[in-house]
Amino acid sequence: MPPQDMTTAASPSGGTAPGNPGTDHLLDALQHQVAVFARRAEQTRLGGVGQVRNSMDRAAYLLLNRLDKEGPMGVKALAAGMGIDSSTVTRQVAPLVDTGLVKRTSHPEDGRAVVLQLSPRGQARLNEVRSSRRELMSQVTDDWTTGERDTFCTLLTRFNAALAARQAAHQPPPED
Repeated sequence: MPPQDMTTAASPSGGTAPGNPGTDHLLDALQHQVAVFARRAEQTRLGGVGQVRNSMDRAAYLLLNRLDKEGPMGVKALAAGMGIDSSTVTRQVAPLVDTGLVKRTSHPEDGRAVVLQLSPRGQARLNEVRSSRRELMSQVTDDWTTGERDTFCTLLTRFNAALAARQAAHQPPPED
């Protein structure tokens, strides 16, 4: 079966409104493909290739990645940046601290506060997993052009941002 025409799927104006048979068909196909993607991603855990495959769960990867990109931070800041609650972050970080991938340190400006920081071991492990996952993405998209990879990444990033914005808009305000 040939792929959907990407210009139709990516068109910002679309020219039709929900409820239109053409749009309904496209939205049905989109939601189905997202469901299939979610199932396949969970099955493979997008873990990469080689010995590193399936060796880091999604929560750990996302936490380590955020600490790597944004530096040391407290639980509340980490939770806010990830769009999850502090108790979830605390629960997800505990095994990372226990295994030495993350370390708790004193806040540089307020010694009473604790910040989470990627340990050297955590940085090495994250680099290893990233490399393995990069290789998996290379293999899966091996017959794609650079432009197709770029377009897919742009659209997937936009899709994830829209989902995050929707989730943020539908969350109750934080308690003080």
